[in-house]
Amino acid sequence: MKTENIRNIALVGHGNAGKTSLAEACLHIAGVTKRMGSVTDGTTVLDYTDEEKEKQHSLETSVCAVEHDGHHINMIDTPGLPDFCGQSIPALAGADTAVVVVAADSGIEVNTRRMFQRARDFGLSVVIVVNKIDHANVNLEELVGQLKETFGDNCLPVNLPTPGCKSIERVIGGSGDTEFSDLETAKTEAVEAICVVDDELMEKYLGGEASEDKVIECAVEAVSIGELIPIVFTTATGEVGVKEFMDAMVHWTPSPIDAKKRVLVDEDDNESEVDPANDKLVGQVFHVSNDVKSNIKYSFVRILSGRMASDHQIHTLAEKKGMRPGTIYRVMGAEHKDLAEGVAGDIVALAKVDLHIGDVVFDDNGGKIALPPIPTPMYAVAVEAKARGDEDKIAAAFKKFSEEDPCFQVERNPTTHETVVHGVGDAHVRMFFGRLAKYYKVEVETHPPKIPYRETILGKAENIEYTHKKQSGGAGQFGRVIINVIANERGGGYEFVDKIFGGAIDQSFRPSVDKGIQQQMTEGVLAGYPVVDVKVELIDGKTHPVDSKDIAFQIAGRGAFKDGFLKAKPVLLEPVVNLEVTAPVDNLGDLQGDIASRRGQPVGQEMLPGQMAVLKARVPLAEVSDYHSRLSSITGGQGSYMMEFSHYDQVPSNVQQKIVEDSKKPEEHD
Repeated sequence: MKTENIRNIALVGHGNAGKTSLAEACLHIAGVTKRMGSVTDGTTVLDYTDEEKEKQHSLETSVCAVEHDGHHINMIDTPGLPDFCGQSIPALAGADTAVVVVAADSGIEVNTRRMFQRARDFGLSVVIVVNKIDHANVNLEELVGQLKETFGDNCLPVNLPTPGCKSIERVIGGSGDTEFSDLETAKTEAVEAICVVDDELMEKYLGGEASEDKVIECAVEAVSIGELIPIVFTTATGEVGVKEFMDAMVHWTPSPIDAKKRVLVDEDDNESEVDPANDKLVGQVFHVSNDVKSNIKYSFVRILSGRMASDHQIHTLAEKKGMRPGTIYRVMGAEHKDLAEGVAGDIVALAKVDLHIGDVVFDDNGGKIALPPIPTPMYAVAVEAKARGDEDKIAAAFKKFSEEDPCFQVERNPTTHETVVHGVGDAHVRMFFGRLAKYYKVEVETHPPKIPYRETILGKAENIEYTHKKQSGGAGQFGRVIINVIANERGGGYEFVDKIFGGAIDQSFRPSVDKGIQQQMTEGVLAGYPVVDVKVELIDGKTHPVDSKDIAFQIAGRGAFKDGFLKAKPVLLEPVVNLEVTAPVDNLGDLQGDIASRRGQPVGQEMLPGQMAVLKARVPLAEVSDYHSRLSSITGGQGSYMMEFSHYDQVPSNVQQKIVEDSKKPEEHD
């Protein structure tokens, strides 16, 4: 297989747009499968898990491949629901082209926009597929206008459906009637977009001498740099336009040689582009899957340069001693076929190796390659094992889940002693809890977690003295410290400054003061939350020649800091999130009022096609713990939302007082 004949595409977009059906149609037309897989019947190659068959939509990224017109096309099928962006976003790292699938009857939806923008920001070329063109009450001309308005005038059809949408006609080299527009106008627009990238071709075009072959030859560059975003039309379930879609992938999208080059940053922060022509192996893991039936972990690697063989010694920054990949696989959904080797540009899977999403594998000099930015998951629930003794099983399962999905995160809060699961939304974490019960035979109880407040100060307290003295019959304890406690700038962290001149406190005990202060900061002062952004100056003290010891100055440091903190205008800080709500226009007023009642600040709003709108706001995290059910109630289940961490901000005094009072009460859970 030659690198120039490989195409790597990621099928992205909103749920129910038909991404999986499009891939299934490609598999059938290419002869990989004997019959067309159906999502509704649960017979697809790609949605092969029990949960996906039951839900009738993708929950995980799947990979397959077809051979077409002498080219090898790797297809990465991604989930379309926003809750599962932890699967779809890393998948972009395996592709050179993002194929944004839009359902003709639903139009541009929330995840259409998000995945389009993420693909462009990552530097991928983009192709738009308008699917389900045979559905009733579809206005394709209007939809193309909306695509141009939303994503740019460089979104242009490179083929058009014939009347009745029974077949597809090429814009360049085609003839006949079409459902809308006309071939000559569409051809002019596409050719002019392509000619922009080649001055000589533009001159020939203006002179009427540009050949169609030369225009097609330059199309790849136009698509690669975003001068042209091709629009193609399909009805995947009827296999209309699917062959033409594969033609477009071969002739209009870049090979790994022509596509955006990844940038490798080595351990000395030197940057270099990864050239597919280089003999040195460099690859990146973009997907991890744990097969619950065989208990085998598969790591999917996009080979960026060099070759990978089964006896090849590969390294990562975490595993510099190296490892052997063993068998290299070509994956087709749940099926795995042995490969002799993987070449530059190809996608392969490795089994039973300790790799993680984002890892760079190499045979010589390695480094890091950036993934597309993955949102910080802000939806959280605290979990406990229903049955005593299941904690280890749950921890092992959660570890596997977090390997598969970087938006599924688990932490043990040392302050609240809660195990907290973070996800994108309720549906996201509930899917994993369901998987936990189904495959691992264990269940968890959940409750809202404590909000991760922080404590800090706005002022300063000077000359705070604290003496720790203890006499217990034997050796005593003595330590006296005098400190200044000063507010540091937001984000400035903790600073300890030793300002003692002379021997008021022995040099060996000064780190003990610092250690005691940091211990108190971890435990908090106001309400038991960690302290941030303070500066402490150690200015004086006293050492006893016999009774002074490390523990005495730790205790003195803690006491002095606690006293000074309470005298320096202490405040609580709360996490604030960026909230982005997509809902029907008719619900905007109620949503705005609800957000205002949650101490939210509006940031803006945007109208979408189909009487939908996006409402953006910044809201304290504490106020949106029940937002899933509230949004569903307001919108009748038609709304969706995403949260991402924004910043920490000061808690209003009346709210702070209640939080402090509640912190003094015994901990209770329903």
